[in-house]
Amino acid sequence: MSTTPTAVLELPYKAPFDWPRILRFVGGRATPGVEAVEDGVWRRAIGWNGDSGTLAVRKHPRKHCIVAIIDGAASRHVDALAAPIARMFDLHADPKAIGASLAADPWLAPLVATAPGLRVPGAWSGFELVVRAIVGQQVSVKAATTIIGRIVQRAGVRIDDHPHQTTAWRFPTPDTLAAANLAQIGMPGKRIEALQGFARAVASGDVPVDSVGSASFDVERLRASLLALPGVGPWTVEYVAMRAWRDADAWPASDLVLMQAIAARDPALSRPRLQRERTDAWRPWRAYAAMHLWNEVADRAGAARGG
Repeated sequence: MSTTPTAVLELPYKAPFDWPRILRFVGGRATPGVEAVEDGVWRRAIGWNGDSGTLAVRKHPRKHCIVAIIDGAASRHVDALAAPIARMFDLHADPKAIGASLAADPWLAPLVATAPGLRVPGAWSGFELVVRAIVGQQVSVKAATTIIGRIVQRAGVRIDDHPHQTTAWRFPTPDTLAAANLAQIGMPGKRIEALQGFARAVASGDVPVDSVGSASFDVERLRASLLALPGVGPWTVEYVAMRAWRDADAWPASDLVLMQAIAARDPALSRPRLQRERTDAWRPWRAYAAMHLWNEVADRAGAARGG
C-alpha cells in the first residue's frame, strides 16, 4: 500500500468546456521532461512553498468539473493550489457570454459554432512561458519545443526517484538559467542574451512575471517592465498577458498566423495597423478571438500552429 500523501480537487467549470482542444494546445507546447499530456491527462512535477510533488489533471467523465490529483508533499497545499490550477485551465470563463459576443462577428461566428467551449489555456509558470516565447521567436512551435527540452537538460534538475519519467525534471530557476552555458543550444547569440537578461530581471525581482493572484499584481506595469527588456517585443508581452496574466483582451497583433487569417478574409488588411480597427470589434474578448483563429488553423492542419 502506497504511503505517498495524495490530495484530490474537483474544480467546476461552466459548460461547454473543450478539454480535447485544451490538451492539444498545451500538449503541443509541453516542455519535454517537465510536463506531458498522456491518455487525456495533463501532468507535471510541481513545487510549492518548498514542497514537491506531481500534479495530474483530467476532465471528470460526468460532472462539469476537472479533477486534479496532487501526489507528494505538495499535496498539503491543496487549498492554495486550487487558484493556479483554475487559471491554468481557464475555469472561470463564461463560454456562453464570450461566444455570444464573438459570434456577433460574421468572421468568428462559424468558429465559435465549431468550438463553443474553447478556452485560453494558461501557463503553470509565467517565467517558463516567457522563456518559451523568447525561444520561439522566428521558429516553429515544434522547433521551440525541441530547444526548450535542451535548456531543461542543460540547466534543469532531474528529480530522483520520480514516478513519472516524462515529468522527471524541474525547469531551471531564473538564477540558474541566467548563469547557464547555453552555447550551441540552437539559438542565435542575441536571443540567448535576451533570454538570460530576462532571467536576471526575474531573479532580481524587477519583472515579477508570476505575481498574478497577489495583491501586488499590476498587469499594465508588468507589460511595461517586460517590454522594456532587450529582445522582448509586443508579441511576447501580449502572448504572456493572454496565458499567464489572464488578460481576456490581450491581442498579439504581430502574430503571423493571426495576420494571415485576417488577410485571408480581407486582403486589404495585410498589416497589423490596418487590422487594428477590425480586431478592436472583438473587445473585450480578443484573446478568445485569437484562440479561435489559431484553432481554425490547427483543425485544418492537424498540427500545433500559432501561439
